[in-house]
Amino acid sequence: MINDEILKSIERVHFIGIGGSGMYPIVQIFHSKGYKITGSDNNETETLDAVRKMGIEVFMGQRAENIGDAQLIIYTAAIMADNPELISAKQAEKEGRAYVCERADILGLITGWYDDAICVCGTHGKTTTSSMLTQIFLDEGVDLSCVIGGKLPSIGGSGRSGSSSIMVCESCEYQDHFLKFFPDVSVILNVDADHLEYFKNIENIIKSFNVFAQKTTKCIIFNGDDENSHKAVDGVDKQKITFGFDKSNDYSAVILDKKGLKTEFEVFFKGESAGMMAIHVPGDHNVLNALAAIAAARYEGVSWEGIRKGLDSFFGAVRRFQKIDEVKGVTIVDDYAHHPKEIECTLKAAKGLDFNRVWAVFQPFTYSRTKILMDDFVSALEIADIAVITDIMGSREKNTDGIYAEMLGERIKGSVYFPTDHELVDKQTAEQKDYNFMQCVEHIAQNAQPGDLVITLGCGDVYKLAKMLAGKLKEM
Repeated sequence: MINDEILKSIERVHFIGIGGSGMYPIVQIFHSKGYKITGSDNNETETLDAVRKMGIEVFMGQRAENIGDAQLIIYTAAIMADNPELISAKQAEKEGRAYVCERADILGLITGWYDDAICVCGTHGKTTTSSMLTQIFLDEGVDLSCVIGGKLPSIGGSGRSGSSSIMVCESCEYQDHFLKFFPDVSVILNVDADHLEYFKNIENIIKSFNVFAQKTTKCIIFNGDDENSHKAVDGVDKQKITFGFDKSNDYSAVILDKKGLKTEFEVFFKGESAGMMAIHVPGDHNVLNALAAIAAARYEGVSWEGIRKGLDSFFGAVRRFQKIDEVKGVTIVDDYAHHPKEIECTLKAAKGLDFNRVWAVFQPFTYSRTKILMDDFVSALEIADIAVITDIMGSREKNTDGIYAEMLGERIKGSVYFPTDHELVDKQTAEQKDYNFMQCVEHIAQNAQPGDLVITLGCGDVYKLAKMLAGKLKEM
């Protein structure tokens, strides 16, 4: 197992999938520490351009020889076991020539390098809250490091390497990855049923969050309105700070006004008014995310005015209710929501805005999640006026149970889906996916009306469909 002592003896590091949003901040931090870095990826992205500008050699396509003489090879959980670079890396490790680590192991070590590692966890809202908190620190002049699950426009990516003792780190519970971290301050946004192919039930999820809370060295900030979050911190002997809409919480809020994407609310600390705040992302759930960021920022000494300024300059992370375009009266928005609860919150927020109809264009992610949470997906997507279901993005999974998109579409009244050749879908070919996306685009373009909102939903590459739709509408 890799540790800090081993890292001190290493000079050359190779990243398999270096263009991933989760990899980029680690690359930045390692680069700032003077490591010689190479990497590989299969697709050209803006992130790869940023990596190359750092002077890092990037190989397109993944081949065994790409690892070269690297002493440490880092890969993500999305890399399949039959990846040629990973196979080569494992062989090098077996022969004693290199160490091989999954991204979460390295990120866990990195959190231990900072005296104020603020680890933001929860089933929903991690990226938005981490981004809000990062924006607050930046506007306060804090040279922090951060690792965020999405792109924050103000830093031009998903992370940065700073010189201060503060690190903001999005901490995902997937396969207990967050238990590898060393949080000084833990922010627990909520605890809900997800990744059940691993956890099996909500009780096991709560147990993992409890272990995470126990690892905290200084303070736990948690959602006082959420019963499961209370269970997660039960018995943990650390300073605790609560946030929520209920005024019994240390930090609470009263929503005063909603105009478009802007929400104004009054913040209370221990029952006393701390003044007005505003955020430029819709939905009551984002007010809760803001309260969590406020509580963490105050704990680290940021002034109320600094927090107000930071929130007011935050207009969302990429893929978090991100406006893509408005064409011929049709507004196109993209959102990362991929769990039923996230979809429910996003669609309720969308329905509260001034649009004639809300289209939900959903790309299910992983066969297991689609199967286990099928009923919940149906309930959430029925909030929209029209649901469009794309093929499932299998990602790291094989379709061993024969789960297909039409199984979801058939259960949603009035939904739109396009049955496809199951064998082609299971192969996850780029050609098949593009064809399915274009079928959806053609249907929406022909039927969307001025005043409609079309929102693409999912954590895969459904954002491409949003851009395709904008292009198609401009051609018409």
